[in-house]
Amino acid sequence: MNAQEHIAKQFEGNRKHLLAVAYRMLGSWSEAEDAVQEAWLRLSLSDSRAIENLGGWLTTVVSRICLDMLRTRKSRREEPVEVQSSHSFMNHPDSDPEQEVLLADSVGLAMLVVLGNLNPSERVTFVLHDIFAIPFTEIASILGKSEAAARQLASRARRRVRGDSPEEDKPALAYQRELIEAFLAAARDADFDRLLAVLDPDVVLRDDRQGGGLRVTHGAQHLAQQVAGRIQASQPALVNGSVGVIVAPGGRLQYVLQYAIRQGKIAEIDLISDSKRISRLDLKLLDN
Repeated sequence: MNAQEHIAKQFEGNRKHLLAVAYRMLGSWSEAEDAVQEAWLRLSLSDSRAIENLGGWLTTVVSRICLDMLRTRKSRREEPVEVQSSHSFMNHPDSDPEQEVLLADSVGLAMLVVLGNLNPSERVTFVLHDIFAIPFTEIASILGKSEAAARQLASRARRRVRGDSPEEDKPALAYQRELIEAFLAAARDADFDRLLAVLDPDVVLRDDRQGGGLRVTHGAQHLAQQVAGRIQASQPALVNGSVGVIVAPGGRLQYVLQYAIRQGKIAEIDLISDSKRISRLDLKLLDN
């Protein structure tokens, strides 16, 4: 085996990890593949004999590539990739739809969507430190910032990603989550009776997907018929401080559900798909 074949074999041994890092940073399987491919090109043009820790070197290179891609995306004032169908893996000739769906599920749909709310430096810092446990000294070098600045970015990102509810609010949130997860499970299973059990008889659903205005559904019977078997790829999350739902097939946000609960039943549901309305929502992860 010659030197080039040896380095190629080592690179392939790191590919899965590099894709995992890039996917969490970019939220797009095709873009993650592009970033990893660019890292291979840079490696092939480098003197590999001078690289002491190839895995660490590649992680650093991929992170810098992703940071540049995120900054370019932001400078063009693009929406996060999770909201854009134009970045869908279905539009990439070399993509693997099944692989992306599996990866999105393993990462967490809500995680992908909430990470999209961070600025480039926050997102890279959070992914490297909180998910992959990369030391701040290395992250600071990637960002071109001080270690103290990297720590501040991580702290700010963590506050924006994870819900930090007061202790006195946690029992109410736990109850909301239990009720909403029961609703989602019944909807996925198309179980009409279980849906009726969690819905107020006079429940109202307001759906903004009509474009020209809201479509309003009144009554538990009608709403159960409408949602049975139709809410897939969903995950509970904090929406403006209360438990709601993010629906994001393959990690790309389609809509958010907000709920009002009265007397132990779901009394109101707002389906929000408009990107401008979604951008005004405070979306955070729920504590497990």
